Amino acid sequence: MNVKICVISFILMLSAGFTLSAQNKKDVKNDKETVVFQVSMTCENCKKRIEKNIAFEKGVTDMKVDLDDKTVQVEFKKSQTTVEKLQAAIEKLGYEVTVKTDKKVEAKK
Repeated sequence: MNVKICVISFILMLSAGFTLSAQNKKDVKNDKETVVFQVSMTCENCKKRIEKNIAFEKGVTDMKVDLDDKTVQVEFKKSQTTVEKLQAAIEKLGYEVTVKTDKKVEAKK
C-alpha cells in the first residue's frame, strides 16, 4: 500500500512540474512585441549602423531595417525593454525617430 502511495505522489509531483513548465513557455511567447519606427536614415551606411547597434540592445529578438520606407521594425521582449528605450537608442545614434502607431502589432503567438 505504501508503495502505491509513493508512486502516486511521485506521478502527481511530476505532472505538477510539467504544468508549471508549460505555463512558463506560454508566458515567454506572450512577452514579445513588435514596433515599427519611422527613422530619418538616408543611406546604406545609416541602415548598417542601425542594424549593427540596435541588434545588441537588451531584449531585441529580431529586426528589419527598410531603407526605402525609412522604417525599422523591432521585435523585442517586453520584460527586458520598452518601446521608449528602443526609440532612445536609435535617437542616440543621431536619427530622428517616431513610432508608427498604426503599424505597432503584437508578435505572433
